[in-house]
Amino acid sequence: MTAMVGQQVQAAATLVARPDVIFADEPTGNLDSRAGAEVLNFLRNSVREHGQTIVMVTHDPTAAAYADGVAFLADGQIVSERIEPTADTVLDTPTETAA
Repeated sequence: MTAMVGQQVQAAATLVARPDVIFADEPTGNLDSRAGAEVLNFLRNSVREHGQTIVMVTHDPTAAAYADGVAFLADGQIVSERIEPTADTVLDTPTETAA
C-alpha cells in the first residue's frame, strides 16, 4: 500500500505543474496490478485532459497498451513500432535487430 500511495503522490506532484513532456521510467514497477492500473489511468487522463505527452519506459505489455504508440528498442535502435497497441500486439512484436 505504501509504494502505491508514494508513486501516486509522486505522479501527481509531477503532473500538477503541467509540463508539456513527462518521462516515466517503469512507473508501475513496484505496484500490484490494481495500483498500476490506477497510475496508468492517471497518466492517460493527463494526456487526454491536459494535452501532456508521456514518454514511458516499460517492459510490461499491459502498461505499454495504455499508450497511443509504442517504439521497440534493441541495442539502442528502434526496431519496430505499434500504433494503438494492445498487450497482445506488444507481446507479438519481434524486437530482434538485423544481423
